[in-house]
Amino acid sequence: MNISNNKILITGGASGIGLGLVERFVKENNTVIICGRRVSALQEVIEKFPAVITKQCDLSSAEEREALFHWIAENHNDLSVLINNAGIQNWMTVSDSNFFQRAKDEIAINIEAPLHLTSLFSQLTSLETVINVTSGLSFVPLTKVPVYSATKAFFHSFTLSLQHLMKSKNIEVIELIPPALNTDLGGKGLHDHAPPVSAFIDAVFEQLNQGKTEITFGFSEAMTKAGPEDIQKAFVRMNPE
Repeated sequence: MNISNNKILITGGASGIGLGLVERFVKENNTVIICGRRVSALQEVIEKFPAVITKQCDLSSAEEREALFHWIAENHNDLSVLINNAGIQNWMTVSDSNFFQRAKDEIAINIEAPLHLTSLFSQLTSLETVINVTSGLSFVPLTKVPVYSATKAFFHSFTLSLQHLMKSKNIEVIELIPPALNTDLGGKGLHDHAPPVSAFIDAVFEQLNQGKTEITFGFSEAMTKAGPEDIQKAFVRMNPE
């Protein structure tokens, strides 16, 4: 993937990893479009990066995902990169009274949305690259976020298949596999101990320049290389009884 002179759609681009990608892709001379539910969050991005194009969209809704695609096809039919970054993380247990509803919310955003968007945007003849943001928890789950971990394992598996399936369309598929980072994912303060987003973004662009299609950092790099015994040890360490 060339890191410059693209038109890029980043879902979940108003915060966390998405915002880090926005900042760097703008710096690298790309046209960046982001979508999100909250107008106020989108406006904050525009205030920092006036060149960014925004579109309000609730990605949990199939109808709004389709509307987003048709808006892009009509107004930005030279879109070359789709980045499926949006995700939610719920700290919960199966005994919670609202467990199933919160699980459905995670599945809608973390699985249904990127699968649907990938299917829709692959119809664009201009599309050259799909970037899926998974997680180090794709390889070893954190039981405090059981559904989130499972959705990321699903998305990792899907991305491996997609890399093969998109070859016939000459669309490159890249997987970003972040570890826990200092963001508000899951709730404020939960990841204050984690590495900064900026360090991960630096690693992402270094590896993109190297032509890699599996982008890792820290814990996620270790997990992609780990064998069954190492993964079991990581599970025990992360999920003490």
